[in-house]
Amino acid sequence: MLQGKRVLVTGGTGSLGKVLVRRILAGEKGIPSKLIVFSRDEAKQHDMRMSYLHRTVGTDEAIYRNFMNLLEFRIGDVRRFEDLVSALRDVDVVVNAAALKQVPACEYFPDQALATNCLGALNLVRAVGESSNPPETVLSVSTDKACKPVNVMGMTKALQEKIFMAAGVTIPRTRFVGVRYGNVLASRGSVIPLFHDQIRNGGPVTVTHQEMTRFLMSLDQAVDTIFAALEGACPGEIYVPRVPGARILDVAKALIGDRDVELVVTGIRPGEKMHEILVSEEEGSRTVSRGAWMALRPMLPELLERCGGGSFTPANLQGREYSSADDLLDFDGVQELLAKHHLRLEDQMPAAKEELLR
Repeated sequence: MLQGKRVLVTGGTGSLGKVLVRRILAGEKGIPSKLIVFSRDEAKQHDMRMSYLHRTVGTDEAIYRNFMNLLEFRIGDVRRFEDLVSALRDVDVVVNAAALKQVPACEYFPDQALATNCLGALNLVRAVGESSNPPETVLSVSTDKACKPVNVMGMTKALQEKIFMAAGVTIPRTRFVGVRYGNVLASRGSVIPLFHDQIRNGGPVTVTHQEMTRFLMSLDQAVDTIFAALEGACPGEIYVPRVPGARILDVAKALIGDRDVELVVTGIRPGEKMHEILVSEEEGSRTVSRGAWMALRPMLPELLERCGGGSFTPANLQGREYSSADDLLDFDGVQELLAKHHLRLEDQMPAAKEELLR
């Protein structure tokens, strides 16, 4: 899928971007001819570059010996059209992971969320449209908060989805596709690192509401979803993973374990939902099954025609939404999930692996 391609990852130094870059370099979908890590944070780019320079020889040597030729770091901002024009030169595949994604921050600074999540998307679409050699595929990374949004972060990501899907009509030379998923375990700014810090400092551990639920998935599952969409999505389709939901209270209790740490319910923060939704009732009628994933077929008829008629297996969501309150993990299931991904405090991971997860 990526063999010999030039790949651009915007927001490539974020939690998702780092794991995506690592797995692309591992050659799971072929070795690209160039992998461009695009972000506006020079410190994170320096740290990421050094992490590859300091990798030991041995089993990793075959994978990383040519990374100096493959990996290119570019300082830039999706808010600047000129930066994207330069970064897109001769690129075949784009993964747009640049985003402002902290819900409270977006509530207090909606102009900043709009600038990155929406105007950044428009800049990317314009740069693709004006390119003499446009990319084959552009993939946008979205969130469950874009589905029936009630907060600024979700509203801007919902609009971003629409911007990219509409571009598939106006720029038919490029396949615009997307992914939408929920909370990523241990990603920067997520609840698990917060709980870890609170426990290490002796508490209290703060939970906003006892019944609040969230979809939980690992960074590798997020990358799996991206790879699946790059490989199989029709123009305008959005891939959604089938992942479990859990009560955040159970996550907190599982991490605390037998420790003498107080647990405090603080109340819902600005813009938070009680339960997240990955597929709405309205979207359910056009959602089909794709193995471990579901695909939201495009709403625009021009894109639907390009997807072809054919026979598709419905995802059995007609008339109902796909919510984090459905099929909840019990407490034992939450403990098993945390143990599987080495997210308990007692799971001491090597520093390099811990940094990749962070």
